[in-house]
Amino acid sequence: MAITLKEAAKLEDRFTGGHRLCAGCGAGVTVRAVLRCIKPEDKAVIAAATGCLEVSSFLYPYTAWKDSFIHNAFENAAATLSGVEAAYNILKKKGKVKDNHKFIAFGGDGGTYDIGLQSLSGAMERGHDMVYVCYDNGAYMNTGIQRSSATPKYANTTTSPAGKVLPGKQQFRKNLTEVMAAHNIPYVAQTAPFGAFKDIHEKSEKAIYKNGPAFLNVFTPCPRGWRYETPKLMEIIKLAVDTCYWPLYEVEDGQWRLNYRPKEKRPITEFLKLQGRFKHLFNEENKGLLDELQNEIDIKWENLLSKCEAKEK
Repeated sequence: MAITLKEAAKLEDRFTGGHRLCAGCGAGVTVRAVLRCIKPEDKAVIAAATGCLEVSSFLYPYTAWKDSFIHNAFENAAATLSGVEAAYNILKKKGKVKDNHKFIAFGGDGGTYDIGLQSLSGAMERGHDMVYVCYDNGAYMNTGIQRSSATPKYANTTTSPAGKVLPGKQQFRKNLTEVMAAHNIPYVAQTAPFGAFKDIHEKSEKAIYKNGPAFLNVFTPCPRGWRYETPKLMEIIKLAVDTCYWPLYEVEDGQWRLNYRPKEKRPITEFLKLQGRFKHLFNEENKGLLDELQNEIDIKWENLLSKCEAKEK
């Protein structure tokens, strides 16, 4: 369902204010946008892997979640929620549960790309009717800004420090969205709180109400680890999309579909220069590294276009 920002603001918030997330953090924005897509008459069970979102929103006896909430270790949010979904199906079949429940797991990139990948892959492969949402902020932010496999190449983190020896992280980031698409599950999408929330709203609604497993990878900036000024949150998200660093696309029932094509593809330097973690790349001696990053983005963008255009033939 298409939606405007004004309409989105009127929907019920199932994630309340008063949590302890940082000002300018994208995680709270992401969770609100996803949960607003649950129909008022439906209930939900939420599981959250250890991370910024969990420790900032659920400090017993206080909680920002209106729905049932399970705190998980880093590695088992998907496994836990798949077990709950299986138990629900049995109880529903026996008539012991009357209400309709939706099952949604949230995890940061550390708990998803790395530590929790095995439980995520297993839950998706088994076909549980659940949604896994990765809020991708590109590092282990909660434990001290260590690099993850989602961290962009040449980012300055505490375990891949930029200096005289190395210019930051040495590897390109893992493309987890495509890894999940390779699971051949009913719905996979890459999105962001972008464009009056239309894209993330439509994809969240599809994911929640699609039968079977679904995966959403959501671009979620972090002011602490990325070193940007908090009012720049939405500007950074827009630049990530317009530079094609974070393309918006979905794979529904095996069909690849591009959801947004910038009128003018902007250079990656516009996205990088707002973030302190890439400050060293703008030294004259590192110009070649910027060229390398731009070339990598161009190649991946063209590959994505090929996959999406193949669908239209």
